Amino acid sequence: MTTVAVTGKGGTGKTLVSALLIHFISKKSNKVLAVDADPDSNLADALGVEVEKTLGEIRELFQTSRDEMGTMNKEQWLEGKIYEAICECKGYDLLVMGRPEGEGCYCFANSLLRGVLKKLTRHYEYVVIDSEAGLEHFSRKTIDSADYVLIVTDMSKKGLATAKRIKELTKELKLNFKDIMLIANRIANEAAEQRIKKFADEEGIKLLEILPYDEKVVELDLKGIPIVNLDEKSGVYRRMSKVAEVFLKG
Repeated sequence: MTTVAVTGKGGTGKTLVSALLIHFISKKSNKVLAVDADPDSNLADALGVEVEKTLGEIRELFQTSRDEMGTMNKEQWLEGKIYEAICECKGYDLLVMGRPEGEGCYCFANSLLRGVLKKLTRHYEYVVIDSEAGLEHFSRKTIDSADYVLIVTDMSKKGLATAKRIKELTKELKLNFKDIMLIANRIANEAAEQRIKKFADEEGIKLLEILPYDEKVVELDLKGIPIVNLDEKSGVYRRMSKVAEVFLKG
């Protein structure tokens, strides 16, 4: 099994990268699990599918019903509910984490969820995680079992600073990923390309791909059209196809 976690600052294009990665990998394998771990839950829209249940909703139900379960095995109950929440899409399965709406501590529920999800992922050849923006999932070690980390950045100061901090945190927390790679998004010209190459070199992050600024991507976003419907002649589409091949070969 190969697990790829896509991360970075919010607004840099994490979901675009995740959706296209899922799109291309699922053309070669029918055992792909897509996980939307971002509380904003935009991955389903980017893929053009509808999701009926989220893990956040199941976690809420578990929290309110736990005392009524009696001697029932809570892990088995939770596992059954998770299978109900899996969206069986064309070529892949999708699981949306969502967010809890109520108050209180979810530590026990979250602990059970992690255990059940580890069992679940064993059934797949590829797992692609659209991670929440920022750094908390690293400090909480919620994606410590990923094989590869893809950091998505644009040329903004905050985007680059987040990419740098993610690399630093993985070292500080001793997270042993197979590789940490950078994807630069919305790069408009040669000068910007040179700056991102210099940044990657100085920070010691492997630059996997540079995605050009594309008006078609902006147009799809404005119209609410799934990014997987992007024209196959698009530079972003073609370059993300090459990115997927890296993991298919690995």
